[in-house]
Amino acid sequence: MRLIAAILATLVLANPGFAETINGKVIAIADGDTFTLLTDNKSQVRIRLAEIDAPESGQPYGNESKKALSRLVFGQQIDVTVQTTDRYGRTVGRPYVGGMDVCEEMVRLGAAWVYRDYVIDRGLFDVEKDSKQAKRGLWGLSESQQVEPWNWRRGLGSGGVTPDGCLIKGNINSKGDKIYHVPGMRSYGPTRIDESKGERWFCSEEAAAAAGWRAPRG
Repeated sequence: MRLIAAILATLVLANPGFAETINGKVIAIADGDTFTLLTDNKSQVRIRLAEIDAPESGQPYGNESKKALSRLVFGQQIDVTVQTTDRYGRTVGRPYVGGMDVCEEMVRLGAAWVYRDYVIDRGLFDVEKDSKQAKRGLWGLSESQQVEPWNWRRGLGSGGVTPDGCLIKGNINSKGDKIYHVPGMRSYGPTRIDESKGERWFCSEEAAAAAGWRAPRG
């Protein structure tokens, strides 16, 4: 998957005409690197910011990162240069508001890390270095709180303690199927979590999937 994503992203950067672009208005913010776009043809598309990784909702600076992305894009008409689709069905791409590269700006603000496993634009590392030296955003936290999101998710997936503020419900149904429910889904409200039965809370869909849960079907 990583190799395929890297090949596609390289083609996009080398041949701008190769890239698909979608346009629309941002109508919802999930976290610091995911939002919902209402396209010009009135379809809703979940967008995952490419090449960067923002703090999860339950980790230090997670809420601030979400607010930073909201200030940049919520309610705005944007263009997204598509790179690929991830395993959660999200469109992965680089959004632009006017002439502003949203991914680069999130890194500049200290609201996201460069995603080491998926980065193609090596210039993002220079932006991150400057942000870190200036102690912007998450770089102003103590070193113990500066945990990369990919390491944070790995800790949750291996059975670590779920911190407060994690809102995704990891339910086990009567058939033993492990299904997670995200705020905004119709199934979210009625679902109750009983930790004594092995059910649990998650900070991200990635963490839920890593622990063996799946999204509802249909």
